[in-house]
Amino acid sequence: MAGILYLIPNALGPGELDQVIPGPVRALTAELDYFIAENAKTARAFLKGVSLTHPLGTPLQQIEIRELNVNTPASMLPELLSPLRSGKDAGLLSEAGVPAVADPGADLVRLAHAQGIVVRPLVGPSSLLLALMASGLNGQSFAFNGYLPTDANARATRIRQLEQRSRQEKQTQILIETPYRNEAMLLALSATCASQTLICVATDVTLPTESI
Repeated sequence: MAGILYLIPNALGPGELDQVIPGPVRALTAELDYFIAENAKTARAFLKGVSLTHPLGTPLQQIEIRELNVNTPASMLPELLSPLRSGKDAGLLSEAGVPAVADPGADLVRLAHAQGIVVRPLVGPSSLLLALMASGLNGQSFAFNGYLPTDANARATRIRQLEQRSRQEKQTQILIETPYRNEAMLLALSATCASQTLICVATDVTLPTESI
C-alpha cells in the first residue's frame, strides 16, 4: 500500500512556529522521516523548530530530505515519489506558506494523484488569503495571477490588463512578489494604475500588508 504525501505548511517569515503552525500539524510532521523540500538546509531548520515542542521520531541527522525546486527536472519527480510507492509517508515542505501554490511542488502533487498516492493538505498560513483578508477588497470574487514579469514594460502591460479586468468584473486580482522586489512592484502599480483598482500584493516569505 502506498504511503501518504502530506503537504506541510511553513511559517511566512521569522517567528515562532508554535504561533502559526497548528499543534496537530507539528505533531504529525515530527513523526515523518522523509521530506521533499525546496532547500534541505532550511527544511532542517524548520524541523529543528518543530522539535522544540514536538520531539522528532527520528534523529534530525537521520531524516532524509530530497530537494525539489525550480531547477529540478521533471524526469526526477518519479524518483522523489519512489519511497511513497513502497509504503513510506512523506512530507512536502515549502520554503514559506503552503506547498504547491506558486511553488514547484504542484507538479509533484499532480504526479502523486496520477500514481494513486493519497495527498493530504495540512492547515497553515497562506500569504495569498492573508493578503486578501487584510486588504478590504472583494473577497467574493478574486483571481490569483502568480508572479508578474520582471521586465518593466512587460510588467506595466500586465498590470494594465489586470486593472481592466478588475474594473470590468469587479474582481480582486492577487499577485505574488518576492520581498526584495516589493518596492519596485508597488511603484509600478502606482505609476500604471489610472484609478483605484482591486489589486492586492502578497509576498512569498513575509506577512502581506500591501494593497491598492
